[in-house]
Amino acid sequence: MNRRTLLATAALGLGLAFGGAASAQGMDKVKACFVYVGPIGDLGWTYQHHQGALELVETYGDKVEIAYQENVPEGADSERVLTQMALSGCNIIFTTSFGYMDPTNTVAAKFPDIKFEHATGYKRDHANVSTYNARFYEGRAIQGHIAGKMTKTNKIGYIGSFPIPEVVMGINSYYLHAKKVNPDVELSVVWAFTWFDPAKEADSAKALIDQGVDVIASHTDSTAPLAEAAKTNGAVIGFGQASDMADYKPSPRVSSIIDNWAPYYVKRVGALLDGTYEQVDSWAGIPEGEVEIGEITDAIPAELKAEAEAMRDAIAAGTYHPFTGPINKQDGTAWLAEGAVAPDGDLLGMNFYVEGISGDIPK
Repeated sequence: MNRRTLLATAALGLGLAFGGAASAQGMDKVKACFVYVGPIGDLGWTYQHHQGALELVETYGDKVEIAYQENVPEGADSERVLTQMALSGCNIIFTTSFGYMDPTNTVAAKFPDIKFEHATGYKRDHANVSTYNARFYEGRAIQGHIAGKMTKTNKIGYIGSFPIPEVVMGINSYYLHAKKVNPDVELSVVWAFTWFDPAKEADSAKALIDQGVDVIASHTDSTAPLAEAAKTNGAVIGFGQASDMADYKPSPRVSSIIDNWAPYYVKRVGALLDGTYEQVDSWAGIPEGEVEIGEITDAIPAELKAEAEAMRDAIAAGTYHPFTGPINKQDGTAWLAEGAVAPDGDLLGMNFYVEGISGDIPK
């Protein structure tokens, strides 16, 4: 599996929220189908997408029918599942992981009357394919601020899933904001090479803890990293990923990034129902309510909690961007000048660490 190719092509293919031809007429009922890379009980990425799917029924009642398939591997298997869904009467199919990108476009070509929506990708090879993503790096900035001030060892950690720009920009945002408040902080990155594998995620957390890391963020889908942190009797804290992971409050889970897909799913299916549907490329975040910051617990000092909430509010208001210069690349070359804000194309093609992070991004 390879979710890595989001480089210059992404920048060229950007075009956020562009308009295509709207559907000519509305529909009386929509069958909305979902392809999930993990189980709906992962309490992370897939769980949160499924909550968005359930919101469709809550919002539209019997005007919407949902169907889904869990644990679909990225690659050829997903193409088979997509074809079966298309043949089963789905009007719109949401494919919720980057590795479904090429299969989504391949199957979309065969079923031009069905709408396909691909999460976190950039290819829209056909008029019936849209893409959508969330600005997770906004939440990583807030987590980094907390990590930099909470670490006692000056060693913070990050569990990466796959070395694609979406993950790399999160690592960079996390580190940059930790470094701003703690110049002595060091970041260790462990690559799990999985989206959902509790055993591998637990091993990754153990490896970080063995290195002296006492604050862990992750870009994988299970609660395993928090479970490992919980074994340290308060020595290690972490964050919920994709969903709130509230079972681990007030510590080791001291806050979380919550992916709220419900507004997007309600909007897109509603557009099919009322006849206003058109092709889009959406990348929303904290301002739009698609990225939420879960409760910052009392395990965090009140002053730091207020700082983190102020950063969240500034991002929501559009007065602060997590990638604002001056920022150099890992090799010391300039990337962003003083006060410059990273263009979306640069972020979507990010294939480098920022200055201060040790190690290489796997190929």
